[in-house]
Amino acid sequence: MTQPLWTAVDGYFNDSLGANDAALDHALAASRGAGLPAIAVAPNQGKLLNLLARSIGARRILEVGTLGGYSTIWLARALPEGGRLVSLEIDPHHAEVARGNLAFAGLEAVAEVRTGAGIDLLPVLAAEGGPPLDLTFIDADKPSNPDYFRWALQMTRPGGLIIVDNVVRAGAVIDENGDASVQGVRRLAELIAAEPRVDATALQTVGDKGYDGLLIALVKS
Repeated sequence: MTQPLWTAVDGYFNDSLGANDAALDHALAASRGAGLPAIAVAPNQGKLLNLLARSIGARRILEVGTLGGYSTIWLARALPEGGRLVSLEIDPHHAEVARGNLAFAGLEAVAEVRTGAGIDLLPVLAAEGGPPLDLTFIDADKPSNPDYFRWALQMTRPGGLIIVDNVVRAGAVIDENGDASVQGVRRLAELIAAEPRVDATALQTVGDKGYDGLLIALVKS
């Protein structure tokens, strides 16, 4: 089993089950044209985020790590009328590309991209108050995963979801002496294991983006 096969299978299901359209294709093309790294979620992963958000009736979504706004579009499309998404992006160039992609998709009134370090913006967002979050998607610098998770847990309602991407690291997650990104994932797992307010699992994935995985945590209380 090799990368070409994984990519071909992803392509089959994306074509068969409808995981592409003009706005999403534009977001990827515009991101490439602007020199952004090709690390957005795969189309089927974006649709999974959309389905999860819809399945819990999410009205308030937080995304940590916008990149070019590809996953942001998937999540924002899950919102009902009156819903709101806030996405945090440290790189001003990435944030500007994402805003353009959201505007092209007709979602600029639904999804707001804030520029700055997540660890600085999250306390500000928490202090603003308002309705609790229904879903948080964390896909930013991996060493900060535990900090992002703590803030997300503070702001997310019981019954809400916290989803963290890239937790398998091509299998490197089992290396206790791994790099800073691996250590961030491992510290996150330890944090969640000791946290009685959530119940979580992690899934390994293969596909267009290679070998990785995601963690899904249900907020219980």
